[in-house]
Amino acid sequence: MSRIGKQPIAVPAGVEVTIDGALVKVTGPKGALSQSLSDFVTAKLEGDQVLIERIDDSREARSFHGLYRTLVANMIIGVSEGFSKNLEIVGVGYRAAMKGSDLEMQLGFSHPVLIRADEGISFEVPQPTQIKVSGIDKQKVGQVAADIRKWRKPEPYKGKGIRYEGEYVRRKLGKAAGS
Repeated sequence: MSRIGKQPIAVPAGVEVTIDGALVKVTGPKGALSQSLSDFVTAKLEGDQVLIERIDDSREARSFHGLYRTLVANMIIGVSEGFSKNLEIVGVGYRAAMKGSDLEMQLGFSHPVLIRADEGISFEVPQPTQIKVSGIDKQKVGQVAADIRKWRKPEPYKGKGIRYEGEYVRRKLGKAAGS
């Protein structure tokens, strides 16, 4: 049995979980999310816990068991606490600023880069070299952060670019290393 899949998911106070066949809906103080389950797993609500069970021991059912348990657990955490990713901008002249609810960045191009805030995603710029991406959907927050990072990935010679907070960028020596 899946070690992750067999663990019950605790539902905190203020979060409501409804299971309608293969659709799990989670509503909390930060918003609402829903996830449709595969045919290989079922969900049931017992008191203040959600259990994900597989229908049989086939290879597909075993592979989906832990996945859907984690997806439902992330939905519950998202509507109660939310998720965030922090990005750092390194480089002379590289900076970010809020423009309404959108994010505007100066990244060494001839024009500013404007990132529109999708539904359920919010940006914060505590300092011109820091960006915080927040939301209730873990996948969407990670994807938006990755899309922002893609504009200027950290380069190995000077370390300039956009990186995740705490990300280690392996540095290389330049031309002088040959002599």
